Amino acid sequence: MTLAALVLLMQTAAAANPAVPFAVGERLEYQGRFGFLRVGTAVLSVEGVEQWRGAPHWKFSFTSNVSVPMYKNRTELASWTGVNDFISRRFTKDLEENGRRKIEDFRIHPDSGFFRRGADTGTKATSERPLDDVAFFYWVRTIPLEIGKTYKFANYYRVERNPVTVRVIKREMMELPDGSKVPCLVLHPIVQEANGMFSEESEARLWLTDDARRIPVQIQSRYKFGEVKLVLQKVTEGGTAG
Repeated sequence: MTLAALVLLMQTAAAANPAVPFAVGERLEYQGRFGFLRVGTAVLSVEGVEQWRGAPHWKFSFTSNVSVPMYKNRTELASWTGVNDFISRRFTKDLEENGRRKIEDFRIHPDSGFFRRGADTGTKATSERPLDDVAFFYWVRTIPLEIGKTYKFANYYRVERNPVTVRVIKREMMELPDGSKVPCLVLHPIVQEANGMFSEESEARLWLTDDARRIPVQIQSRYKFGEVKLVLQKVTEGGTAG
């Protein structure tokens, strides 16, 4: 094999398997705070890599339990997102709010331009490179972000809810669980999912470390009863990233 051919092969492999700042086994544990009260917990996790439709997919999960006077919420979300193309192809929700439970399973077919909900034979349009709610947490860690800029993306899996907006507000020092302090980018994400964590009404904020790791250090969202912060308490690193 010639040197030129070897270089081309390496470039092709790198493009097919883009480097990411996380790996299987990464687990980020948060404490929910409502003012001075501790009101619950949340976990973001890279569960593994699973075969889905004949290709390797990251399995991401987000779970949370929040309990305040007159309001309880349990959320379990899972995402199957392509390792080679970072496109979501399955997204599940298991939500329980004040005793009412709702389970949904979305099968996303970007090549055909639609998604289905559960056993429903009807279809709805999806974007060209769709991302679901959980995949968003990981995808935003992979893209370049500059302070003062606003980015708009048409890649949410529900096309009618696009664009996804990410405004980079400022840089702020934050403390990690080990006591070290790091500069973080403060983002204002907007995903127009009704009652979602990043809906416009939630006035959400997301703090990412401004380094190669891009760790979500804090997540803030406004609910009907008030503002809840998820503050990072423990980081379990995964294997070799990317």
